[in-house]
Amino acid sequence: MCIFMPTILIMSAVNIKQLAQQLNLSISTVSRALNDSYDISPETRKKVLDLAKKLNYQPNPHASSLRKHSSKTIAVVVPEIANNFFALAINGIQSAARDKGYHVLIYVTNENDKIESESLKHLQNGRIDGLLISVSNKTVNDEDLIRIQEQGIPLVFFDRVRDEFETAKVTTDDFESGFKAAEHLIKQGCKRIAYLQISNNLSIGMNRMRGYLEALKQYNLKEEKKLIVDCVDDREKNYASIEALLKSKERPDGIFASVEHLAITSYLVCKELKLKIPNNVKIISFSNLETAALLNPSLTTITQPAYDIGKEAAAILIKALTKKGYTLTNSKLVLPSKLIQRQSTAKA
Repeated sequence: MCIFMPTILIMSAVNIKQLAQQLNLSISTVSRALNDSYDISPETRKKVLDLAKKLNYQPNPHASSLRKHSSKTIAVVVPEIANNFFALAINGIQSAARDKGYHVLIYVTNENDKIESESLKHLQNGRIDGLLISVSNKTVNDEDLIRIQEQGIPLVFFDRVRDEFETAKVTTDDFESGFKAAEHLIKQGCKRIAYLQISNNLSIGMNRMRGYLEALKQYNLKEEKKLIVDCVDDREKNYASIEALLKSKERPDGIFASVEHLAITSYLVCKELKLKIPNNVKIISFSNLETAALLNPSLTTITQPAYDIGKEAAAILIKALTKKGYTLTNSKLVLPSKLIQRQSTAKA
C-alpha cells in the first residue's frame, strides 16, 4: 500500500498545463489534440499523446462521458450584476441563447476569486455545454479555467479577459476609450487629471490607464503618481481615498473614473466638500448607467456596447457548440465604446 499510493499521486499531479509547458504548446492546442480534433496535425497529436502516456496523464472519463450528451445549457460567470454593464451583457447573452434554444445559468462571484473558483469547480461536472466568463478583479490563479479547457468545455471570455488563454474574447476598445476620456478632460481645460482604478490585475484596467497616460504624454501634461488612486471593493475606503484626493492642496481639476461606482462616490464626496461639478472638478466615467443623464449635473460617460458584447460572445460560443468543424481560435472581437458628453465636463 505504501508503494502504491505515491504512484497515484504522481499520476493525478500531471495536468494539461504541464503537458503544454513541456511541449511548448498552448493549453487549447493540447486539449484539442487529446480530444482528437480535426484541426491538429498528426505530428502534433502524436507528440501530445506520447508525452501524455509517458507522464501517465489521466483525463476525467466521467466528465468526458457527460459531455457527449448535450445539455443545451451554457453557464455565465460574472463578477457582479449591480453594475449596469453586466446586467445589459447578460440580456444580450440570453437573447442569443434563446434564439438557438439554449438555457443560461448565471453565477455571480461578487469580485471574490474564491467564489469564482468554487463556481468553476462546480461547472467541471460536465453538466454544461460551454462557458462564458468575465473574471473577477482578484483573479490571478488560472487552474480552474485550465481544468475547464482540459475537459473540452468551450470557453469564451468577454469584457474582463485572461489574455494568456488561446480562445475567443469579446471586449471593447479600452485603450482608445481611456485615451479619449482623458483627452476630453484636457480639451475641456483640465490640467491635473486623477485616474481612479479598481484593479491592476485586469487587462481592461491596465489598458484604460495606458490610454489615460498616453493622452497626458501627447498633450505634454505631467504624469503624477499621486493622481493615480488605487481603489478597492469597499465603498467606505474608496470614499476616504477620493476625499483625501479632493482635500489635498494640489487638488485635481478632473477625475477619470474607470468604473461607474467610483464616479458616483466622487459625486458624493464633492457634495460633502461643497465642490461644484464641473466648475471645481470635472468628472468622466466608464458607465452604462441609464440614470447618467439624470444625475445633477448629468454625467459624461464612456458607454460600452454591453448588450452587443454579451450577444456576440454568446453567438461565438454557440457557433462552437453547433457548427461541425468550427473550433474556437485565439481571436479578439473589439466593439467600440462611445463618449457621451454631458454637464459634468462642461467648460465653466
